[in-house]
Amino acid sequence: MKKNLRYVAIAFVIFYLLSSPRDAANVVNNAFDQLANAGNQVAAFVNALGT
Repeated sequence: MKKNLRYVAIAFVIFYLLSSPRDAANVVNNAFDQLANAGNQVAAFVNALGT
C-alpha cells in the first residue's frame, strides 16, 4: 500500500510540473526562501546566545 501511494505521489508531482511549470517553480522558490529565512533565524538565535 505504501509503495502504491509513493508512486501516486511521484506521478502527481510529475503531472504538476508538466502541467504548470511556472507555478511549480514558484513553489520551489518559496520553499527555498523559507529555508533561507529559517537558517537566518537560527543563526541569529545562536549569535544571541553567544552575547
